[in-house]
Amino acid sequence: MAEIVPIERIEKRILLLRGQKVMLDRDLAELYGVTTSNLNKAVSRNLERFPADFMFRLSPEEFENLKFHFGTSSWGGTRKLPRAFTEQGVAMLSSVLRSRRAVLVNIAIMRAFVRLRELLATHKELAHKLEEMEKRYDAQFRVVFEVIRRLMAPPEPSKGRIGFHRESPE
Repeated sequence: MAEIVPIERIEKRILLLRGQKVMLDRDLAELYGVTTSNLNKAVSRNLERFPADFMFRLSPEEFENLKFHFGTSSWGGTRKLPRAFTEQGVAMLSSVLRSRRAVLVNIAIMRAFVRLRELLATHKELAHKLEEMEKRYDAQFRVVFEVIRRLMAPPEPSKGRIGFHRESPE
């Protein structure tokens, strides 16, 4: 059965906020085919299902950083700070949004989260194997291993990056 929403489209909407992979209410609403307002009303009627580790509101600073990163035109006249849902919060949404589309979209989102976890695990496994190889081979391969390590390293954040991580004050 074909996915109702391509997994790549979902993966692009998973953000790293406060050290957690999350999706924003407006992105989820779009995927579910409902308005952000209606999604948030359903959540508000069922707040006991969404503890802080399932869902949280962005801080004004986080929201400003998002607007800066993505551009302000698509945010319109937002009056409330967006909600961010962790993987568990997204799973809980299927219990408050009871449409068939919500169920199918939730399945696709869960698969996207699993795929991201698998990619991260593969990366860690590869780093471990590289360490083992370095121990076995002599110095003539050191340059090769250094290049591989640089390729595996995450890209350096740019100055205009989204401020999801607190930086130490200088």
